[in-house]
Amino acid sequence: MLTVNVHEAKTHFSKLLEQAHAGQEIILAKAGVPYARMMPLAAPLGKRQPGRLACRVDAAFFEPLPDVDLAAWEGK
Repeated sequence: MLTVNVHEAKTHFSKLLEQAHAGQEIILAKAGVPYARMMPLAAPLGKRQPGRLACRVDAAFFEPLPDVDLAAWEGK
């Protein structure tokens, strides 16, 4: 963990940004008091791929709901 004051952070922002991207946690201090934290974002989970799960939906899924269920969904 690296602590820098705001003035230094303004002066060296690009360098600090690269360090944060590389995994370094940086604490920004104002008058020596911790004020904010600069850290890398979590890695994305990966590209979504439709149909990658093994489940299947049969034709009954697309059948109209019975009246009692439909009324419950509509708040009646």
